[in-house]
Amino acid sequence: MSSSDRNPDIQQVTAAVAQLYDTYPFPPDPVLDQAPPGYNWRWSWPGAYGFCTDGKMPSIVAPRILDAGCGSGVSTEYLAHLNPQADLVAIDISAGTLAVAQERIARSQPNRNDRQISFHQLSLYDLDQIAGEFNLINCVGVLHHLADPVKGIQALAAKLAPGGLLHLFLYAEIGRWEIHLMQQAIALLSANQAQENPYQLGVKLGRQVFAALPAQNRLLQREKQRWALENHRDQCFADMYVHPQELSYRIDSLFELITASGLEFAGFSNPQVWQLEPLIGKDPELLKLAQGLPLQAQYQLIELLNTDIAHYEFFLYRSPLERLDLERDQVLIQSVPVLHPCIDGWESRTLFNPDYQVCNLSPSEFRFMQLATTGQTIEQILTESGLDLAVARSLLAQKLILLA
Repeated sequence: MSSSDRNPDIQQVTAAVAQLYDTYPFPPDPVLDQAPPGYNWRWSWPGAYGFCTDGKMPSIVAPRILDAGCGSGVSTEYLAHLNPQADLVAIDISAGTLAVAQERIARSQPNRNDRQISFHQLSLYDLDQIAGEFNLINCVGVLHHLADPVKGIQALAAKLAPGGLLHLFLYAEIGRWEIHLMQQAIALLSANQAQENPYQLGVKLGRQVFAALPAQNRLLQREKQRWALENHRDQCFADMYVHPQELSYRIDSLFELITASGLEFAGFSNPQVWQLEPLIGKDPELLKLAQGLPLQAQYQLIELLNTDIAHYEFFLYRSPLERLDLERDQVLIQSVPVLHPCIDGWESRTLFNPDYQVCNLSPSEFRFMQLATTGQTIEQILTESGLDLAVARSLLAQKLILLA
């Protein structure tokens, strides 16, 4: 008997969530007969490891990766294509979405170098049924839909290998204020309505409400400004507004969850969002005061002032995880630079970095990146080219190279 079977609340919520995603497989991205477009460095084992270690390449070349709550397989597909040397396990509670995920992988045909991909209809609570540990676990948009998120994150932590990374995506309460109000409105209208599938009814009523609201209504305006582009698809609308189980966090409750996991916080994977300067930087005195706060208090201040933060995306790790000591020149010059696996446009002086931002390389940076494909140490590259170590530091800061 699984742990979910032993707890009636967990069993009921799990069944309701599975019914939602059987009705509306999510995400609704089209299934293609080719590789997915672009990349997401958070789903690249070297990219994620480099982010969490200030630029180190992982020593494990053939990692074991878990996609925990794979849905329709969008993340699984990227994980498969970005990590051809990894063994990959994908789980989900919905048979309907798993069928889409398996079709997606079969049709895009990632080059797996004889590595395995396996799918399992399974909840996070029952991860102990999967043998072994994982170097990278991806769990996006899952924990906040559990009846017991603490039990869920502890189940994930138990499967994380030493030095392994867990990437999470959780809802943020303040930025989803209007969403929560609409969820409650739809629930009120749906109550006591006889309908075989409550989610189809919820989508119908929700769309009627938005169509009926006055043009200047705050909920309607927020929907048009932020969510309407994706919510024209019923799968997205249902996931956002008629989900049977949802819990949103604030910074304090988020870090309580992290503490309960027993893992360490490596950082937000969208660090550009968590900066004080864009919010209060025009007042140097105020900025200095805020920067003197403990780091978690700084995060709290940012989410209070930036009400567009609707989710948290971040990495946790299991010790030991050694970061590069970038202050020591000797550490750098003895390292072997490699091009970051998630850049686009190379070989050119204008390219996209891992975050799809345009980078214009100087002649020195361009020359260094050319030599970074030769397997030489930074010391050898500098000796051969006459370049300065500052060039290597600049490329590291731009996340265009990693160091082995």
